[in-house]
Amino acid sequence: MKKCELKRFLPVLMATIGVSAMAQEAGTDQAAELAKKLANPVAALISVPLQYNYDELGGANDGASKSVLNIQPVTPFSLSEDWNLIVRTILPVIDQQDFPAEAMNESGLGDIVQSFFFSPKAQVGGWILAAGPVGLYPTASEDVLGGEKWGAGPTALALKQHGPWTAGFLGNHIWSMAGEDDRADLSVTLLQPFLSYIFQKTKTTIAVNTESTYDWEGETWSVPVNATIAQMFKIGPQIMQLQLGARYWAESPDNGPEGWGARAQLTFLFPK
Repeated sequence: MKKCELKRFLPVLMATIGVSAMAQEAGTDQAAELAKKLANPVAALISVPLQYNYDELGGANDGASKSVLNIQPVTPFSLSEDWNLIVRTILPVIDQQDFPAEAMNESGLGDIVQSFFFSPKAQVGGWILAAGPVGLYPTASEDVLGGEKWGAGPTALALKQHGPWTAGFLGNHIWSMAGEDDRADLSVTLLQPFLSYIFQKTKTTIAVNTESTYDWEGETWSVPVNATIAQMFKIGPQIMQLQLGARYWAESPDNGPEGWGARAQLTFLFPK
């Protein structure tokens, strides 16, 4: 290439490199923002997590196992300039195997839990806040996979994000309100503190939480502690996040889950 041609070509080359670098940086910034939103349960982001949990039971059910695939679509709605409504739905698909009582060895749908979070778009003193009602729907396809009760109660969330850190708390309480009279009434509290850290370069997220529930009727705790690692990636135009982890049952009812379990989650993201 002649010297004069090189002089004409260099500005074009530098501009091309600059545009490419800016596009890559924009893509990196978008990935970081999406990873941060995923750490926020009430972010204004359409997502469909498919969460699989595997646990083994003890006591009289020693040797039995329970697998649950939670289909958990999250749909945000803008209500006004100041408020969002975030609808979070949990549809469990359950498989129970090797229970001593043959009637327990069933597969099918469980009861749906649906939360409606009203959340201000602006932070309140640096906190992201949300609250609203939660409903329980008796959608189980088999008697042993659900409570055959309608339920409702309050739910609330508070979290703070600072740099790569997200820390917060989600809770709810559900009372049974109607349903089959021969089934036990429900009064259950969920307490879910969570903490996560996002590695900015790789967009890898490590997290720990508990999904503790207290059954006021049975006076029993269930306390699984979950530790996970998640990685965001893209196949074609589809953005996804794969999460893998382990869970340990610090406390559970008699004949319930015990020891170690496993968790895997694939989340489909649909940013606007």
